[in-house]
Amino acid sequence: QVQLTESGGGLVQPGGSLTLSCADSPSLVGIYTRAWYRRAPGKDYELVAVITSNDYTVYTDSVKGRFTISRDAAKNTVYLRMNALKPEDTAVYYCNTYPAPQTWSQGLQVTVSS
Repeated sequence: QVQLTESGGGLVQPGGSLTLSCADSPSLVGIYTRAWYRRAPGKDYELVAVITSNDYTVYTDSVKGRFTISRDAAKNTVYLRMNALKPEDTAVYYCNTYPAPQTWSQGLQVTVSS
């Protein structure tokens, strides 16, 4: 089980921005594929964005052009910058491994509401 520490989230108005962070354990050596997922109320987990070990990125269609996944290798941290947020982006967001997510954390609540 890889230890991932998530931070960020919160309440934002429609059109606003948020950045989520996901730090690998400091003892972990190497660069790994990481992903952000989300789970809206009453819905299943949804893959939002993936960044591979060589920084190739993939996004689900609904966030393309608005969300950016990136990595700071020196800090072993992956980020999800979310711009132009919409109410339908409201969900609990999770950083996890990909393609096989490990046990889900509590995640980060992101609420987009006026």
